[in-house]
Amino acid sequence: MARNNGTKVQNGTKVQKAAQKELGFRTGDFVVYPTHGVGKVLGIEAQEISGLRLQLIIIHFEKDRMTLRVPVTKAKNSGLRRLSSRKIIDTALLTLKGRSRIKRVMWSRRAQEYEAKINSGDPVSIAEVVRDLHRGADQPDQSFSERQIYQAALDRLARELAAVEDIDEKAASDRLEQLLKAA
Repeated sequence: MARNNGTKVQNGTKVQKAAQKELGFRTGDFVVYPTHGVGKVLGIEAQEISGLRLQLIIIHFEKDRMTLRVPVTKAKNSGLRRLSSRKIIDTALLTLKGRSRIKRVMWSRRAQEYEAKINSGDPVSIAEVVRDLHRGADQPDQSFSERQIYQAALDRLARELAAVEDIDEKAASDRLEQLLKAA
């Protein structure tokens, strides 16, 4: 057994290999958990909880300094997925160049819809939020809650772009900002 961040992670076991084959996740892979964004798989461990023996996927989110344990049996239902393909990322980047579509409903309702899109984990939906909440220099300032949602969406999209293109988050964020300014 190897130790990662004080956690026992079983390497090379039949269970881990079966889980990797079933889910397609390997130790060291980047994955997306919808409500937390991009994380790195540390491994798969067996743990006994309330008398039940569970196989857990250990995912570390560097930005949030958080480690998440997802039962292998619940991984698909939780929305855990591999990084988006290059084609999906390109579609998301194309979405940023489009016209913003702000609905004429109360801010609280729009904010709920934006949060739902961010937590869906879908890069194209997140790009829609970024596009709709982006403010140019010639536009009025955003409210505090608008800035928070915009920043959360921008960070989430930048993390996935950075992981897909193997660049740092700052470079990915800068690239997104340039696309928004050019639109």
